[in-house]
Amino acid sequence: MFPLKDDNPTHIIPIVTWMLIAVNAGCFLYQISLGPRASQIFVYQYGAIPAVVAGQQSLPRSIAAVPPFLSIFTSMFLHGGWMHLIGNVWYLWIFGNNIEEAMGGLRYLLFYLICGFVASLSQIASNIGSTLPTIGASGAIAGVLGAYILLYPRARVLTLIFLGIFTRLLYIPAGIILGFWFVYQLISGYTAGTQPGGGIAFWAHIGGFIAGLLLVGLFKKRDVHFFNPPRHRVEMYDD
Repeated sequence: MFPLKDDNPTHIIPIVTWMLIAVNAGCFLYQISLGPRASQIFVYQYGAIPAVVAGQQSLPRSIAAVPPFLSIFTSMFLHGGWMHLIGNVWYLWIFGNNIEEAMGGLRYLLFYLICGFVASLSQIASNIGSTLPTIGASGAIAGVLGAYILLYPRARVLTLIFLGIFTRLLYIPAGIILGFWFVYQLISGYTAGTQPGGGIAFWAHIGGFIAGLLLVGLFKKRDVHFFNPPRHRVEMYDD
């Protein structure tokens, strides 16, 4: 299942969501402009390397750019490729505006960064001796998804469903889409284990999502309730 858009209108201009998308895109464009070798060094400079963050190892002075603790935050804005970037900002584009409206811009930004921080720590804890950088916005965005599933579980999400060689478009409640996504992360996290070859940071997704579930109540506005009823746009997809 791949979400295309939600039928959950907002009444704000989601400036912070747009800003986060722009910063992620800008960092990636700068990263690839460096060339393959320099781009790899850039990732090691600003990615969160578990063994380095844990103090077990250290980067050579020639490439050390930020304190290990700070790399937890800088790593949120790096990506490993175009598909990595597009997949992350697509989810942020669909679900971020509603959470920004529910929290307000500044609280939403702080919520995003805290969820990303918890997500990085979760991934680091899952393989603390790894010397591979952990990068990407997916952990922070997972926190946004965790908030969304508690605030708008009945919002309809237009979803592309793959059935072998066939596809179909359906509106599915966000609670089902995001619940399925989280269960998939849990299963994948436990089955993948701590593979030395790297790959998808499933435990960052799990940690970020749980952080979003736990923190949304502290960051949402008082007049925003949990489990809001669905709201529909005037023009809707006709399935």
